[in-house]
Amino acid sequence: MAKFSSVLVCLIAVKSATAFAPPAFRASQDAARSSALQMSTDTGAKDPVKVGVIGCGRIGIVHLGAINKAPGVIPVVVSNPTVSKAENAAKQFGVPKFTSDAMDVITDPDVEAVWICSPSQYHADQIKACAANGKHVFCEKPIATDLAETVEAINACNEAGVKLMIGLQRRFDPNFLRVKEAIEKKEVGDTIVIKTCSRDPSPPPYEYVKGGGGIFNDMAVHDLDMTRFLAGSDPVEILTVGSCHIDKSIEDLPGSEAFDTASCIVRYPGGVNAMVDVCRQSSYGYDQRAEVLGTSGMIATDNVYPNTAKIYKNDFTGNADMPFDFFLSRYFEAYVTETEAFCKSLVEDSAVPCTGIDGLIALVMSLAADKSAAENRWVKFSEIIETVYCSSPTECSLIANDDMFPEGFKPSSSIEDFANKVVVPDVDKQKEDPSFMNKFKQMIWS
Repeated sequence: MAKFSSVLVCLIAVKSATAFAPPAFRASQDAARSSALQMSTDTGAKDPVKVGVIGCGRIGIVHLGAINKAPGVIPVVVSNPTVSKAENAAKQFGVPKFTSDAMDVITDPDVEAVWICSPSQYHADQIKACAANGKHVFCEKPIATDLAETVEAINACNEAGVKLMIGLQRRFDPNFLRVKEAIEKKEVGDTIVIKTCSRDPSPPPYEYVKGGGGIFNDMAVHDLDMTRFLAGSDPVEILTVGSCHIDKSIEDLPGSEAFDTASCIVRYPGGVNAMVDVCRQSSYGYDQRAEVLGTSGMIATDNVYPNTAKIYKNDFTGNADMPFDFFLSRYFEAYVTETEAFCKSLVEDSAVPCTGIDGLIALVMSLAADKSAAENRWVKFSEIIETVYCSSPTECSLIANDDMFPEGFKPSSSIEDFANKVVVPDVDKQKEDPSFMNKFKQMIWS
C-alpha cells in the first residue's frame, strides 16, 4: 500500500517537524515519552505505561477491560460527561481517578497514552489536544467526518512525535485474519475477486440515520477498509449504488442517508475487483462474511455463533441459535485484540498495526463511494484527495471545484503527485530513518 499511503502521508506540506511546538516543550515531552518506554536503569524492567480512557460507554468499557488484562499497561484515569458512568467504570476496573472532563485525562501528568472512545464529533479535537500534550493516542474510527480535519489531526500527532492508532477492529478478527493469511501465503493462488457483506439484524432508528453521514460512512466504511486490507494495495476507483427497501421513513433524508441497502465495486491494481454489499436489516441475524476467489482456490468465512450446537429435525437441520446479533458481541475478541496490540506498541515502542493513514484512506473510500452513488459514475479516489489544501500541517481546508485556488496551490494530478505533498511522516517512520524528515522537507521546499 506504499503508493497511496505515502501520498496521504505527505498530504500536508511541512516546513519543520517542530514548527508548532516551542523547543523547550518539545524537549520535555520527548524526554517524558522516552523515559516511559525505555528500560528502567534501577530495576532492569520496563515501567508500566500509564493510560487514560475518554468515554465510558459500551466501547470504552470493552477497551478498559482489555487494558486491565494487557501486560505492562495500567489505566490511571477515566472520563465521561455523565460522571456517574466514569465513577462506575473506575470502581469496576480499579482505576484510581475519574472525571467528567476529557481534558482532565489529556492533561493529567501521569498519563502517557489516551484511548478516545467518545462520540465521533469530538475525536479530531481530542486527538489534537492529546498531541499538544505529548500523549500517544488510540482513537475509535472515524478520526473525523471531514477530510481536511482528518489530515490536521493525523499531522498534529506526527508533528508532536506521538503514536496514533485507529480502531478498525475487523482487521483483528481471527476469521478475517485467516483469510488475509491465506492470501499472503498464496493458499488460493493470486487474488481475482474479493467479496464482503455486512447486514445488520435490524435497522437503526430514524434519529440515528439522520445526520449520520449516510450508509457508506457509518456502515460500509468497515467493509471498504477490509477490501483494502485483504487486497494489500491501495484502491484505484469505485462504483456504487444505493436504494431503500426496509425503512421507508428515511427516504426523505439527503444523499446516502436515504439508503438502507448499497452495493460497491472497488477496482484495485492488477485487475483485482472487490465487491461489497451492505443492508441495514437481515432477517436471519447479524451477517458478517468475507470471501476471496483466487487462481487456485477460494477461501470464505462463515458467521460467528454463540455456540456450535445444531438441531436435527424432520423439518429443520442447522444451528440451534442465531449468529451473534450485535457488533460488540460479534467482534468482542477483535476489540480486545486491537487494544492489546496498541498496548504492545506502547510497551515495546514499536509501530502501531493500524495507522492514522489507514483511517484516512477508509474515509477517502467512503467519501468516494458517496460521490459515486450521487453522480451515478465511477469515481477515482484521487478525485477526493486532490481537493485538500494545507497551508501548514495542521491548517487544512477543502477546495471546491468552483473555488479560487489559493496562491501557490496546485491540485494533485495523480495519486503519486499527491503522495509527495501532504501527510507528515509518523513517529515510527521517523524513528526508522532519522534523516527521513530532512529528506521530506527538502523534497517539499526545494
